[in-house]
Amino acid sequence: MASFKAFLNSPVGPKTTHFWGPIGNWGFIIAGLVDTQKPPEMISRNMTSVMCVYSALFMRFAWMVQPRNYLLMVSHASNETVQLYQLSRWAKSQGYLQKKAE
Repeated sequence: MASFKAFLNSPVGPKTTHFWGPIGNWGFIIAGLVDTQKPPEMISRNMTSVMCVYSALFMRFAWMVQPRNYLLMVSHASNETVQLYQLSRWAKSQGYLQKKAE
């Protein structure tokens, strides 16, 4: 009970935005995972690229902010992974990642 109470009142506990911000970010990740089932022609190169930059910037922010926000770091690293996968699907569908004939 004491450890739960300590977590509840910690600087990154559920009473702070350091907790709820990363929880909300999982919506981006879930949406990206759902989109992996859609055809690559539906992927927006611009939006996916923006999401990659957004997550990269916020990963750095999560590392630099005090106290360090590991929940935010993990959520943005997960989103970066999903968005890079989506970007690779788009690039393959556009013919950018095909092997060259020798």
